[in-house]
Amino acid sequence: MASVPTPRWSEFLAGLSCFACGKAHDPRTLQNVCRICGMPLRVDYHLDRIRLSPSDLVGRTSSLWRYREVLPIAAGEVTLGEGWTPLLEVAARVYVKDEARNPTGSFKARGMTAAVSAALAAGATALVAPSAGNAAGALAAYGAAARLPVMVAMPEDTPWIFFEECRHFGAEVHGVPGTIADAGRWLRENAPAGAFDVSTLKEPHRVEGKKTMAYELHEQLGGRLPDVIVYPTGGGTGLVGMWKAFQEMRALGWNVPRLPRMVCVQPAGCAPVASAFSSGADATTPWPDPTTAAYGLRVPSPIGGFLCLRALRETAGTAVVVSEAAIAEGTRALAARTGIDVCPEGGAAWAATVQLQQQGWIRAGEDVVVFNTGTGLKYRSTPTRQTGPGIPG
Repeated sequence: MASVPTPRWSEFLAGLSCFACGKAHDPRTLQNVCRICGMPLRVDYHLDRIRLSPSDLVGRTSSLWRYREVLPIAAGEVTLGEGWTPLLEVAARVYVKDEARNPTGSFKARGMTAAVSAALAAGATALVAPSAGNAAGALAAYGAAARLPVMVAMPEDTPWIFFEECRHFGAEVHGVPGTIADAGRWLRENAPAGAFDVSTLKEPHRVEGKKTMAYELHEQLGGRLPDVIVYPTGGGTGLVGMWKAFQEMRALGWNVPRLPRMVCVQPAGCAPVASAFSSGADATTPWPDPTTAAYGLRVPSPIGGFLCLRALRETAGTAVVVSEAAIAEGTRALAARTGIDVCPEGGAAWAATVQLQQQGWIRAGEDVVVFNTGTGLKYRSTPTRQTGPGIPG
């Protein structure tokens, strides 16, 4: 078996700094949250040294690594061809960004290509993460590509196909009673010594992979950004990543005269960000007894909740709560209308879009991008619970 090359850090990588307190951290060693305040770390670049315009991208690889100057790895990345997903117009000036076309069928591939590449560059020998489903499958796949052992933990009522997907890629898989928060606690107690945790926003580079969704929108819309982005939000990495990308684009001199109004969509059974937004709070509080069939949105205590709130307020955005019935109907309606393989999270985003149009918050003639974050096929697999090796009965 051929060896995997060690990824090489970018010359434009300036450092890591805490999103909350600003404390600097070494960008070329394995880092999780800020060692001072425990909050997420931000990857910083020497943006003043980067010469990158949209015209420079013509003819580059059809993957998210086309934006290499604003990514942490210069060469030797662990890639499966992720990114550059289609932007499909489904109504007049209303588009769906279909992330189901990514490797392992979801947008989680974007974060994992960057996170696993950076972890390998920094000397990681094993990887672990809790997941609501799709992130586990993506980590298992990219860990296999990097020849690194992977352990994942998921809520035991996650659809069985997510467990099988991880096993398919050779990962060690565990089902845990409760939510993704409980899975995270289980891993902290049971993960192998020395394994590196690539949890959402507890690892800084997943944001870097996810932010490329915004760069793609700018290209795919002909050198501009949409008026509104509707995004189903669990841990919030994509929301935070795109918000970060807008700031980078402006620093690079790209055409960003105004920021898209960002919309956080959450289910009624688990809406910590939406609740904090409506109350005017600066941080989220843990959501009790979270329940939803949109498993990717069942994140009761997102560590980056305060960043999601900043992104919504700085872009004059909003947060929308949708019912389980609306999610189911939105999923069916969008799939039947478009032929897109819509997941429940995408259905939630579509339901919120219809609601905001009816309320007049989204106005006629505005460019709107709705995110379908993964394939619906995994969710249509039953049963939802299995017993067997690694999964409690």
